[in-house]
Amino acid sequence: MKNHNILISGASIAGPALAFWLSRYGFHLTIVERACSVRPGGYAVDFRGASLRVLERMGIRSEIERMQTRTGAITIVDSENRKIASMPDGFTSGELEIMRGDLAHILYEHTRRDAEYIFDDSVTSFSPKDDGIEVSFQRSQRRTFDLVIGADGLHSKVRALAFGEESRFLHHLGYYISIFTIPNYMKLDRTGLYHGTVGKKVGIFGRDHETATASFFFDSPILEYDRRDAAQQQKILRDRFANEAWEVPRLLELLEGAPDFYFDSVSQIKMNRWSDGRTALLGDAAWCPSPLSGMGTGMAMVGAYILAGELKQAEGDYTVAFPVYESLMREFTGRCQKLAEGADWFVPRSRWKLWLSTQMWRVLPHTSWKNMMIEIPLKVGNSIILKDY
Repeated sequence: MKNHNILISGASIAGPALAFWLSRYGFHLTIVERACSVRPGGYAVDFRGASLRVLERMGIRSEIERMQTRTGAITIVDSENRKIASMPDGFTSGELEIMRGDLAHILYEHTRRDAEYIFDDSVTSFSPKDDGIEVSFQRSQRRTFDLVIGADGLHSKVRALAFGEESRFLHHLGYYISIFTIPNYMKLDRTGLYHGTVGKKVGIFGRDHETATASFFFDSPILEYDRRDAAQQQKILRDRFANEAWEVPRLLELLEGAPDFYFDSVSQIKMNRWSDGRTALLGDAAWCPSPLSGMGTGMAMVGAYILAGELKQAEGDYTVAFPVYESLMREFTGRCQKLAEGADWFVPRSRWKLWLSTQMWRVLPHTSWKNMMIEIPLKVGNSIILKDY
């Protein structure tokens, strides 16, 4: 086996999923993660089509099903919490849905004995050598690896080091999103509520008897802020929604105590290639489709399966494996990214579009179009053939 000593940057979903397969194929894995532990909570993620088959081949589908969220009806309400429209059941939850933090924990438990995890640390630089890559870390000693895989998300450090500035690849879709856990004070039983105004949408989704998830979307050009300063991000959110009605004031009060506050732009990553020498990218670091696509986690699982399989098949020869991995994933990622188009219907930017959007959601459950809105993502999710490695 060539190049068996591999560093993965990122311990969310894509990184541990890749480690799951590679460790079984005889590779030695080290995973470095900037957070102090596997991050809990977060938003619901879902699987469709090929990604479900990956879960089956991993042997973890039944484990995920036991923890699935089963989000049901989603109702659009006015400022007085009166129903004005609804979304089709299953529109946001795919074929199988689970909280991101629960999925991350499952993947960690299945890989922690076979891979070396380094938490509270990150890659700061690396230098390609003839026989490997010398990597420097923020806290750990410098080490040499055969390959480096960047699975470190939308703002990937590995991508910046290997390919250049983020601005070259990030395509902002015109919105920001914030998600955090709150008490289920509205007693929502695995159902959800949305309230929207011009350029803004707020949601509450019941997870269990005790907890719920709050989500905020708002339209905005790219903002300048410190991505590691949660207080600064929360101020942006409070300022943007200061005059909104419905449950917004109470949700903003719950911001400070949220254990899993998330804030970022709704953006995609578009690159002509995902590998450079001994370095390759995976998941959002390579092709982030944005939360509006509903496909990011499934793409990460499929990509990890293919990248690991091609490295196994090439016996670690990255010059063979990386190009095949890219060729197999390229069209699939393009189709998944395309699902995020038309975000203006979800968070309308004008009063006219908001009215039109509301009318659409009112009539949709009573037409055959509701099935199409569920079937199109499913068709995309099935649009890649998985080799048997």
